[in-house]
Amino acid sequence: MRLALTAIAPRRSKDEATERLLAEYVERAGRYMPCESQVFGLEATLLEWLDRQAGRSPAYAILLDSRGQQLSSEEIAALVGRLRDESTQRLVFAIGPADGWSKGARQRANLMLSLGRITLPHQLARVVLAEQVYRALTILAGHPYHSGH
Repeated sequence: MRLALTAIAPRRSKDEATERLLAEYVERAGRYMPCESQVFGLEATLLEWLDRQAGRSPAYAILLDSRGQQLSSEEIAALVGRLRDESTQRLVFAIGPADGWSKGARQRANLMLSLGRITLPHQLARVVLAEQVYRALTILAGHPYHSGH
């Protein structure tokens, strides 16, 4: 399975600190499973890219949204593990546009996921998501990083 951490964000100047943290967690996750990070300027561009990611089956899309389902780190790990074991070829996590996902994107999603009831800037949400994906992979591998806290 291949992982993609994506976001829809304007092409403003990037914050070096969050970019470094994001790159660090993507690299760490890549030790367990191929992982990449991409930013798209428009929702339509992301959805077109998502449709081109299909292999034997469509890419599994988890869209982040404040109204989505809230999962614990262990539940995210169990979901990733189940998808891996079911031979999902491509798992895409996507942080949406500032004004929320369109109805079409919501219909395309396999799961709507929330990082909680707080509002985070896109750059910080990308880092939190990358850390949680890394944490999920370490839980699945039995690595002590998570240690149950």
